[in-house]
Amino acid sequence: MKLILFDVDGTLMDSQHMICAAMELAYRGQGLACPPADAVRAIIGLSLTNAMQQLSAGADHPIEGLVAGYKEAFSIMRAAGEWKAPLFPGARVAIESLRRRDDVVLGVATGKSRRGVAAMIETHALDGVFITIQTADTAPSKPHPGMVLDAMRETGIGPENTVVIGDTVFDMQMAKSAGAAALGVAWGYHPVADLHAAGALSVLEDFSALDPALAALWPAANVNVDAGHA
Repeated sequence: MKLILFDVDGTLMDSQHMICAAMELAYRGQGLACPPADAVRAIIGLSLTNAMQQLSAGADHPIEGLVAGYKEAFSIMRAAGEWKAPLFPGARVAIESLRRRDDVVLGVATGKSRRGVAAMIETHALDGVFITIQTADTAPSKPHPGMVLDAMRETGIGPENTVVIGDTVFDMQMAKSAGAAALGVAWGYHPVADLHAAGALSVLEDFSALDPALAALWPAANVNVDAGHA
């Protein structure tokens, strides 16, 4: 069996606009100026507390208040029907193709909360797709390997048969620390060169490149991913 762990924000789903909007509201609620969008995109993938700490490095900011404000802003946007984070082109077709295989287990490893993952699954009708769901609620923030280790433990699949697919250096570092393979994606929030430097075996230009990347990683597995777009 092969375990394929997807990051969510920046890999499966383009959520940067909602994240930046919630961050703006969180900082404004504390009477602070929000860091620029580039800085916010750079911390996407970290757990919320770690992200706020990194954004506020060197400043005496109320981290707990910022975290609470961010969660409240996201809840308000969801309640108002403003959940507008689409899947990236090709994501659904690739996921459904892999799901049909009997030798592949799919999972997610994300800095989102369990509640955030549940909202993503409901919004995009992905119920039952991911066998293991690892979030910042129950594991240390990326790049700590805890999420990958927990996923491998839960599924009984070893690191030699596990790959993490993500858009940030945090994903690549997490995978390497867990002994798993790492594949980067070029459409996310960290530069391609940084993904290579962090240990990505390759960086996908779009989801059509996933099939050959997995085939190169596991030649005997004959993994076949539909290269179509959805």
